[in-house]
Amino acid sequence: MEQFTSLTVIDFCVHTGIAEDELQEIVGLGIIQPIETTNEWLFDDQAVVIVRRAVRLYHELEIDWPGIAMAMSLLDQNEMLQRENEMLRLQLKRFIG
Repeated sequence: MEQFTSLTVIDFCVHTGIAEDELQEIVGLGIIQPIETTNEWLFDDQAVVIVRRAVRLYHELEIDWPGIAMAMSLLDQNEMLQRENEMLRLQLKRFIG
């Protein structure tokens, strides 16, 4: 069974090294989505992984958060296309080889 951890905004910021205002911008740009409750945002482990990747790109590329959102979207799209290409290549191999 998969274990689920939820982090509050403060805990999330501590684990990822970002400030609360950066977190609000990251959420606003759709890089991650919080698990909304009636009182506060909560974040799961996957959001931590995504934001750590975003922070690394932010520091390496030295571009703003909207640029990071676009870069991450393009990287995700590229990864999806590579998986699809590999799947199609394997299917093609069955027919010709």
